[in-house]
Amino acid sequence: MSGPELTVGIDVGGTKVLGGVVTPTGEVIATARRETPAEDVGRTLDFIVEVVTELTQTHKATAVGIGAAGWIDESRARVLFAPNLAWRDEPLRERIAAQIDLPVVVENDANVAAWAEFRFGSARDVTTSMAMFTVGTGIGGGLIVNGELWRGAHGMAAEMGHMRTVPEGRLCGCGRRGCLEQYASGSALVRAARERAKADPETAHRLIELAGSVDAINGPLVTKAAREGDPAAREAFVEVGRWLGSGMADIVQLLDVEIVVVGGGVVDAGELLLAPARAAFVDQLAARGSLPVAPVVAAQMGNLAGVVGAADLARR
Repeated sequence: MSGPELTVGIDVGGTKVLGGVVTPTGEVIATARRETPAEDVGRTLDFIVEVVTELTQTHKATAVGIGAAGWIDESRARVLFAPNLAWRDEPLRERIAAQIDLPVVVENDANVAAWAEFRFGSARDVTTSMAMFTVGTGIGGGLIVNGELWRGAHGMAAEMGHMRTVPEGRLCGCGRRGCLEQYASGSALVRAARERAKADPETAHRLIELAGSVDAINGPLVTKAAREGDPAAREAFVEVGRWLGSGMADIVQLLDVEIVVVGGGVVDAGELLLAPARAAFVDQLAARGSLPVAPVVAAQMGNLAGVVGAADLARR
């Protein structure tokens, strides 16, 4: 299949390079994947080129968008720092474009996911503004302002996970203390569940049974146990949801967006996370009285959000 409107989106993470050919309506018509050698810059670049080459052999594409976990400069060309990849001030756009002979755009992974939700997902009916929280091992974010992706002066806006939530709180990987990521992420969920299991094994009976030991508790097991009614697992979700709702309220107070979208792996838990998050969100905004408040919804684009968002940004 060929067509002037097709673009390729590449989602680069710590474990995979996932690529797709995407139509103007957000449909993914072909995919290719490689496992990421996170510690090897050269091999990761090679795999990106391999995926693009594989896809463009059978589909005529006009541009390539790459979504990468890390800090991307204002020109959408260089990866300044990537926490899960060995990229440090990496001229990614230049190096990839030199090998594939197509225009290349590089963007933060949470930003491309947010753009996909705004264009084709949960926020597709929104006209001007959106905030997205991606809740996984950590917390990322994306902002749409006046119908455009808001990147900030240096390309690093919307770091929702690194808003200070608890003064002098837990040390974060970014070097600050008390960041939202330390209280409302997938890692925080696991920590909360393990703490409850250690303190009161009876309330975590099913969770410990599933895991085999407290130290073996992980995110999917917390979700499974919570769905089966395990009190400790459910309490962990309530704790994380409350912190997340508080963070969302801060963003809405600041920007008054039309909608808040929650994505990332942890949102697979559905209302276990979203219900306490919405409750805390509304409670934190109670002072606004009868004023309109943004709805909080789950993301819809799933694992292809990065591919679709990167491809659509490249088209633009």
